[in-house]
Amino acid sequence: MFAIFLGMLDAQIVATALPRIVGDLGGLDVFAWVTTAYIIASSVTTPLYGKLSDIFGVKNVFLAAVAIFIAGSAACGLAQSIGQLIAFRTLQGIGAGGLFVSVLAIIGSLFTPREGARYYGLFGIVFAASALIGPAAGGVLTDVISWHWVFFINLPVGLVVLFLISRFLRLPSRPGRAKIDYAGFVTLAGAVVIATLLTSWGGVSYSWLSPQILGLGAGFVVLTAAFVAIERKAAEPVIPLHIFRDRTFTLCCLLSIVAGMVFLGAVNFLALYVQVVTGASPSMSGLVLLPMMLGLVVSSVGSSKLIARTGRYKLYPVLSMSLGIVAAVLLSTMDTGTPRWLAIVYMVIFGLAAGLNMQVLTMASQNTAPRADLGAVSASVTFARQLGSSVGISLFAAVFYGRLTDELAERVPPGALDATDPDSLSSQQVLDRLAAPVRHAVEQSYADSLTAVFHTAIPVLAVALVCALMLKNIPLRSQDHDTSDTRGQTSEPSGTH
Repeated sequence: MFAIFLGMLDAQIVATALPRIVGDLGGLDVFAWVTTAYIIASSVTTPLYGKLSDIFGVKNVFLAAVAIFIAGSAACGLAQSIGQLIAFRTLQGIGAGGLFVSVLAIIGSLFTPREGARYYGLFGIVFAASALIGPAAGGVLTDVISWHWVFFINLPVGLVVLFLISRFLRLPSRPGRAKIDYAGFVTLAGAVVIATLLTSWGGVSYSWLSPQILGLGAGFVVLTAAFVAIERKAAEPVIPLHIFRDRTFTLCCLLSIVAGMVFLGAVNFLALYVQVVTGASPSMSGLVLLPMMLGLVVSSVGSSKLIARTGRYKLYPVLSMSLGIVAAVLLSTMDTGTPRWLAIVYMVIFGLAAGLNMQVLTMASQNTAPRADLGAVSASVTFARQLGSSVGISLFAAVFYGRLTDELAERVPPGALDATDPDSLSSQQVLDRLAAPVRHAVEQSYADSLTAVFHTAIPVLAVALVCALMLKNIPLRSQDHDTSDTRGQTSEPSGTH
């Protein structure tokens, strides 16, 4: 639970501090890579951590992941340029890739799916603490000290995690001979990076029919095909392909991709809206985002408790995607004239939608998996969510920045920003120095760019709603996992539950 707190706290704090970081270091056109690099690194290493856990034991891999995360956090806090920060966020992401998958594997191995639902409730409470503390803490640290401390704060928390895990966590050790699928790992990493570049550059840096984009598309197809061919023959595949025979698992992966794209990929842009369009300071921005995170926590913890009580889960991803469509439509209407209280209401709806799928998809996929595949299944669902986040942030950044460039050129009088670095427009100090008409034009440009982001999210959520409706409502098992279980079949809960 402390490890989950560590990872989630970092995500919430950094999102609030990003506008100030961009204002200090520049790089508005690449600011999304501060998050994207982190997510790519955590995405491509997540399935590897799952396999390493199956071979060397969850505890050993868990400790290594926490140590790497702490080292990356310290390096990020010392960064002096946007390039350095992106590089160090990559290192931090490598460690983060093992945090969540290890916790999910531990819960899956210690408890039956029905019992695990109760512990996911505790998971939700810890997430609540980080979600509620994070935005406000990020704003206060940025305003009072500097944004560097949003990374340094991870060090004491991480050291506590290392001590507690090494001293108190007791798990059965299952060491085995290491058979790492290096070829599969390299081709998977290459495919993820290319997919991220494709969505980031397409239509912005290069036209969709340019040789660069067509080349990336061809490279993605080749690497994906190579990955599938390698996994079919690998003795210890990074992602065992046989787990995709389970329809529930496959649908959960698809839903996780969309959840990562929309519900995680859009948060950075909401922080930009709050600070640039509404004029909030980083501290106030954290408070404005707080109700959204509270909505996420309430729906996450509440849905986990109801699932533990009933053993049924299908309703929640359906509600998540349906409510997400409503929230995206509402958020797309926000502009400079939208009252802050109304923007908060829209964000709360968005948070409620996000929380309804937080633990559900992992529980559903673990429910149909035999014990031998728990590590791979947990890692794959987590990987799918992080892959969606990586692609989503890049896609939304491309949409946002492409639209912002056009809006600024159309709305701002010629020469009005000649003395202003465009990368610094997210800084309130810079905006305060602009003439009122110019500042209003900049704020409206940011608002219209955010509208384009949520217009893009609506059809993605609609596809996910169809996938959610296709889920089978298989009751969570009350019995322990057994390697003899038939994949995709589960025992009905006994009457005593």
